[in-house]
Amino acid sequence: MISRRFLAFVVAGGTAACVNFGSRILFSKLMPYVPAIVLAYIAGMITAFALNRLFVFTEANNEIKNQAFWFLLVNLAAVAQTVAISLAFARWVFPALTMNFHPEAIAHAIGVIVPVFTSYIGHKHFTFRTQP
Repeated sequence: MISRRFLAFVVAGGTAACVNFGSRILFSKLMPYVPAIVLAYIAGMITAFALNRLFVFTEANNEIKNQAFWFLLVNLAAVAQTVAISLAFARWVFPALTMNFHPEAIAHAIGVIVPVFTSYIGHKHFTFRTQP
C-alpha cells in the first residue's frame, strides 16, 4: 500500500517540476534559453527542498546544512539514474524489442519515474532523517 508520506512526496515533486517548467518560461523572457533552464532548475530544487521539509518529512531533526548537503547528493544520484535508465532503454532495450514508437520519449519517462522511488528512500533515510 502507498503511504501518505510517499503521496505527499510525489505531490511535492510534481509541484517543484511545475515551478521548474513555469519559471523557465518566465526566465526566458529575460535571458537566453540555457541560463533560463539552469535558473529554473535551481528554483525547482529550492521548491522541492522547502516542500519536502515543510510537508513530507516534518519530523526530521538533523541540521539544515546536513539536509541541504544530502538533498543535493540524492538529487545528483537521481539525475545520473535518469540518464542511465533513459539511455539504456533508448539505445539497447527498445532497439532489441524493435520498438520504434517514440522510443526516446518513452525511455525518458521511464528514466524519470524510477528515481522517484530511490529518491524517496534517500531523502527519508539521509536528507530528512530523524536522530535519536
